[in-house]
Amino acid sequence: MNKTKQSMRPFLLLCLLGFAAFFSSYLRIPVMPLFAATLGGGPAQIGIINGAFMLTAGLLSIPAGLLADRVGRTAPIIAGVSATAISSLLVTRCHQPEQIAVVYILFGAGLAAFAPGMLSLVADVMPPGRLGQAYGWYTTAIYIAMTLGPATGGYLAKTLGLRQVFAVSGFLLTIVAVTALFVLPKGPPRHKTELHAALAASLELLRHRRLLACLLATIGSCIGFGVFLTFLPLYAAQQGHDPARVGLIFAAQAITNVVGRIPIGSLADRVDRRWLVTVGLIFLALSLVLLGEMTLLPSLMACAVIMGVGMALTFTAIGALIAELVPVVQRGLAMGMYNSCVYLGMMSGATALGVALKRVGYPEGFAIAGGVALVTALLFFPLMREQGREA
Repeated sequence: MNKTKQSMRPFLLLCLLGFAAFFSSYLRIPVMPLFAATLGGGPAQIGIINGAFMLTAGLLSIPAGLLADRVGRTAPIIAGVSATAISSLLVTRCHQPEQIAVVYILFGAGLAAFAPGMLSLVADVMPPGRLGQAYGWYTTAIYIAMTLGPATGGYLAKTLGLRQVFAVSGFLLTIVAVTALFVLPKGPPRHKTELHAALAASLELLRHRRLLACLLATIGSCIGFGVFLTFLPLYAAQQGHDPARVGLIFAAQAITNVVGRIPIGSLADRVDRRWLVTVGLIFLALSLVLLGEMTLLPSLMACAVIMGVGMALTFTAIGALIAELVPVVQRGLAMGMYNSCVYLGMMSGATALGVALKRVGYPEGFAIAGGVALVTALLFFPLMREQGREA
């Protein structure tokens, strides 16, 4: 029993560090739009700020993952937390929305460096037979932080002021970075191949059919989730629901997503994970198609619950699948690809539907996003059955 506890200690430390980093970073989420507005920013400028963050995180996740394979996990993780801390502190010195947009590029770069290294390290410290449980617990910690962080940030904004929330965020992230420097568990040995050989191996990884299937599932699900996050508030307001009710709909999705991850993680170690991803995508598609047909709060919340189940099924199983499919020396790169697909998928969904809404209504737009998730499910399982070349 003592040996089991000893082997679990590095993993539990990762869960705590992941929680602390995302909690501290997400304090700013509900505050940034309000703060930018006080500096004269309109909806378009606020959208540019978030777009700068998501695009940077998406584009830099892959090179950050490659770096984590070559220099080890520790340096990118600590550098990423440090960058997010600096970005929060720099926002306190901003006096124009454009300045915040520039600073948020650093925020995106920091998250891009942090997330792939942490996801890789989770798989590094856990045995292969418990990867599902590991990602279930770790992503649960992350999503709890993503839920509590904005709520706490809103409270601090009311009691301390908008600008002060960024100072608190930066201070807490600095503590996380210093703590990580001393307590991060060791990952695998550094990948000592030459850079050109590492790049060649990375290109070879792109020929891995099963990995590509996982990345396709990630993009397809995140397109739908990005549509939900961006346009549900507008659709709900159109149906006469105030912001408090919109918050309840989001809470229904978030709570279901969080609560489902641990049992689904355990299930992912006992059943074929491909089926979990496929069923999760179908749930996500169903929730989006139904969402545009519902107008009452209980029915909208029910759709959000279905989406929460779909997200928990899909992402818990995908994390374990990717960690299992690729060699340890390329795990950071694979997780970087995964993280990139998350952010670019969400940004693509929000952007594409924003353009499409000029021609179609919300019901049709949600149905299109649901159709993307369904097509992804239909493509995912056959791709996973191919005996693709292992990288």
